[in-house]
Amino acid sequence: AKASFTCKNLCSACFSRLLLFFSLQTFEKLLIANRGEIACRVIKTCKKMGIKTVAIHSDVDANAVHVKMADEAVCVGPAPTSKSYLNMDAIMEVIRKTRAQAVHPGYGFLSENKEFARRLASEGVTFIGPDTHAIQAMGDKIESKLLAKNAKVNTIPGFDGVVKDADEAVRIAREIGYPVMIKASAGGGGKGMRIAWDDEETREGFRFSSQEAASSFGDDRLLIEKFIDNPRHIEIQVLADKHGNALWLNERECSIQRRNQKVVEEAPSTFLDPETRRAMGEQAVALAKAVKYSSAGTVEFLVDSSKNFYFLEMNTRLQVRKTTLQIQENLLTEKIYSHKPSYARLCSSEPLHSTQVRVDSGIQQGSDISIYYDPMISKLITYGSNRAEALKRMEEALDNYVIRGVAHNISLLREVIVHPRFVQGDISTKFLPEVYPDGFKGHKLTDHERRQLLATAASLYVAEQLRSQRFLGTPRIPIAKSKRSSWELSVHLGDGIYPVAVSKDGSSFSVEVDGMKLNVTSEWNLASPLLSVTIDGTQRTIQRISRNASGETSIQFLGTVYKLQILTKVAAELSKYMPEKAAEDTSSILRSPMPGTVVAVSVKPGDMVSEGQEICVIEAMKMQNSMIAAKTGKVKAVHCKAGDTVGEEDLLVELE
Repeated sequence: AKASFTCKNLCSACFSRLLLFFSLQTFEKLLIANRGEIACRVIKTCKKMGIKTVAIHSDVDANAVHVKMADEAVCVGPAPTSKSYLNMDAIMEVIRKTRAQAVHPGYGFLSENKEFARRLASEGVTFIGPDTHAIQAMGDKIESKLLAKNAKVNTIPGFDGVVKDADEAVRIAREIGYPVMIKASAGGGGKGMRIAWDDEETREGFRFSSQEAASSFGDDRLLIEKFIDNPRHIEIQVLADKHGNALWLNERECSIQRRNQKVVEEAPSTFLDPETRRAMGEQAVALAKAVKYSSAGTVEFLVDSSKNFYFLEMNTRLQVRKTTLQIQENLLTEKIYSHKPSYARLCSSEPLHSTQVRVDSGIQQGSDISIYYDPMISKLITYGSNRAEALKRMEEALDNYVIRGVAHNISLLREVIVHPRFVQGDISTKFLPEVYPDGFKGHKLTDHERRQLLATAASLYVAEQLRSQRFLGTPRIPIAKSKRSSWELSVHLGDGIYPVAVSKDGSSFSVEVDGMKLNVTSEWNLASPLLSVTIDGTQRTIQRISRNASGETSIQFLGTVYKLQILTKVAAELSKYMPEKAAEDTSSILRSPMPGTVVAVSVKPGDMVSEGQEICVIEAMKMQNSMIAAKTGKVKAVHCKAGDTVGEEDLLVELE
């Protein structure tokens, strides 16, 4: 037998081919028990290998990209995952109906479910992944920790059993010593995880983690272990066959995380030395051999500042962010998300592709991003011969990535990769809360950058004014006076209003801001979503997001979208007489911050509530969010109940 691959680094497509190759069988038809990006990736690989594919989908995913790509597609139920992508009975029926010979589980959903693998085996259907013993052992965090100890793998101190209730959770947490990590035994992907620093947070964490675990994995068992404060999160990729052979293929660092979900990854890690890397790899292989693992997997470690490392968990599946088995080049991967769950439709998605930039995605223009599933838009990957080169390509790729119709996190991703701490490799899992303790609010402009933005916006405004005066190259009004060459403008940005003077010189504009002159040049292709602008010799890629007749415009500059209002000097003087709309008093009302499902409502009309008291719980994309009262008062009305689906800004509760 011979496997062939198309790249010197083992990319995701070749990696999927490797998994199929490991099965040592040839299939005519394969079912993908997943959706989104991973389903599309597997289907592409199967097409290259001449294997027919069957896609499953929920009713809301009927027009999803993976459904269109597959040779066959069958609906397995309504939108909730428990009734569709986790519905084993329905999926097994589709397998029988379509006569699929193998199932690729992708990641998440049923990919680490031993019962699903067992049922497939009982019907002679091949599960693309490890056997049920390995899934059972490594998929259960409690059992995997015991096995790791026996295999002489470093483990985190903690309770090695199932936590029964909130009272026991508090008792165990006190014995271990705060802070502690509460997490789902069958979990992964940051779901069902909470950090607790005291008894109250332990009780709350037990409640939310068990509910999220049940919703995401159909298993509400929890474990508690010591929280390693300020660690790095580093993973080792392993490959093992059915003959007892196993090897490790270096690491990727995943320390930049939000809500325990990895946002930015890179390989190799800037932190590891050869000795630590080798020790981690050898322990990862020892664990794989101890459980008689076969197929590909990922062993996750936490690494402290002294390079002590501790086993965290093993993913017995294709990794969510598996983009390459890094060997020679530097790699940077970012996950681009819709940062709020949404019923919105993606109006446009135009990533930058090149030989050193890759985009893995399961959506396209017109796709719906639902509240029911992970909101990932794509994975953006850049390569370089060194870290600086990979970072520079990522910065350029983010600036050139056009997304319309949904909110996204490109501004955060760009800010992270240019931050001095990240550039220096000074990171940990606490990076985001440490750098942005009050939450990320967008890029903070320096005075120089502010002048660049003002000059660019003013030049763009004038370019549009000049274009509007002509049609097919000729003036719209033939008797109009000669061309105007200078403009006095007033630009409103943030809390400031800035006088800006613009004069035209050929295709360039000379712009005076704060008493300083800047030269702005561009091709001024106003039909393009992207504009390459040079400001005093510095090239910037900007995006015009929106504009209206009142002079309001939104421009993406250095990754962040800024709202401006550009008026002529006369219009700005007159605007002072326009009445302003009074802001809504939000202290007496509670609105949903995002689309989701109401899990619980804790109050009723007439109840007295205190500031900070929980009013209700909203679940979005399997994460539960506690909604609290903004002030002390009496409940006037409740506009939702458990089980309701709510949209962003929907009124939930009113106080008197």
